[in-house]
This record gives sequence, structure tokens and C-alpha cells, in this order.
Amino acid sequence: MPDEARRYGEPFACAPGLRIEAQERMAALQFKQIGEAIAKLEIIIDRLEKRLWLTVYGVAAAILSQAFMSFINVAG
Repeated sequence: MPDEARRYGEPFACAPGLRIEAQERMAALQFKQIGEAIAKLEIIIDRLEKRLWLTVYGVAAAILSQAFMSFINVAG
């Protein structure tokens, strides 16, 4: 390829080649944006998962406290 570049000068940029390069840049940009969107969604899902577990533990604690209170009432 270096011999051809010396012989013919700079490579000729034709319209189909430029269009392919533009499509490749656009695809790379779209993949980058999709990656960023996925990263944001993962953060949101992690937060939601923490809230869900907090809710589950809260409900379990309320049920256990009610059971404990009824046990104390029956025993006392």
C-alpha cells in the first residue's frame, strides 16, 4: 500500500467510501449512546432493588412484631 500511495498520491475519497465511513461513525456513536443508556438503567435497577429489599424487610419486621406482640399478650 505505501508503494501505491507514493505512485498515485493520496487515496481518492469516493462517495460510497465516505458514506460507509459516515455510517461507521454513526454506528459507533449509537453504540456509545446505547452503552450509556444501559449503564443508567443498571443504576436505576440497583436503586429499585435496594428499595424493594428494604420494603420486604420492613414488611417482614412488621409481621414478626405483630406475632411477637400477640405472643406477649397471650402469655401475659
